[in-house]
Amino acid sequence: MSVTVVGSLNEDVVVTVDRLPGRGETVIGSDVAVLPGGKGANQAAAAGRLGAGVHMVGRVGADPAAGRQLAALADAGVNVGRVQRTDGAPTGTATIPVEATGGENLIVVVPGANARLTAADVDVESVHRAGVLLLQLEVPLATVLAAAAATRGTVVLNPAPPQALPDDLLAQVDVLVPNEHELVRLAGAEPAGRSPAELADLARGLAPSVVVTLGERGALVVPGEGPALLQPPPPVTPVDTTGAGDCFCGALSSALDRGRPLADAVRYAVTAAALSTTGAGARGALPDDDAVRALLPRTPAATAVG
Repeated sequence: MSVTVVGSLNEDVVVTVDRLPGRGETVIGSDVAVLPGGKGANQAAAAGRLGAGVHMVGRVGADPAAGRQLAALADAGVNVGRVQRTDGAPTGTATIPVEATGGENLIVVVPGANARLTAADVDVESVHRAGVLLLQLEVPLATVLAAAAATRGTVVLNPAPPQALPDDLLAQVDVLVPNEHELVRLAGAEPAGRSPAELADLARGLAPSVVVTLGERGALVVPGEGPALLQPPPPVTPVDTTGAGDCFCGALSSALDRGRPLADAVRYAVTAAALSTTGAGARGALPDDDAVRALLPRTPAATAVG
């Protein structure tokens, strides 16, 4: 089996700040780093670190940044044979201010070549034959829908950045993985603080299974049948939370591809995501399978919700 990721590749410009700026405010950064990124590529790299057989489908520009992104993915064990160079468009970029203490961040993305990914680009064997197809929304929605319709594998959708999703796309999704804010928007609810039980009520019916990422609280598993489960993370000291959600999605897909039940796959993914926050940047501390398995005994058991 294999994991195929259809999605974005970006070059991240990460700026360290004492605190994140407010609207209209200027703050002074203390450091800057240029790193590989993009939700799709980050998720592929996470899956690639955890197991073999990971493929990336996407587009980069015909520029120096493209070579850096392809090399970084290949170094993570990802097959990049279906990532195409695109004339007339730059490789996607993201600017990310990150707080020096605690690692909270903001992200501004310029899609570049990612916006040129077409339905024809995803009509390939690595999509057709994937055990798990992992999708996000940093490439055109029509392309995401085409990929979901073309695969015979399990479809995992991370609906980020959030936008309205057509019913024909949701009908193709097996596991939907929003964060709390994305879930509220998908459900058409008003923003408000909600308990895990209230979030589970919002999630039911959106897809056969929904996994809601909750940051430092872990993840909420809402299966098609049975009680929802709250899965806490293991204790770690975070340095930078950039890309933790992407690591979660890659690890979840890797575990599902290996045949783990959803609740077990979420426990594995929560552990991997926690480890990913212990280094700088979206990929600075992506763990391998040995590291995740070593920390799993310290990951608390999930508890039933409601």
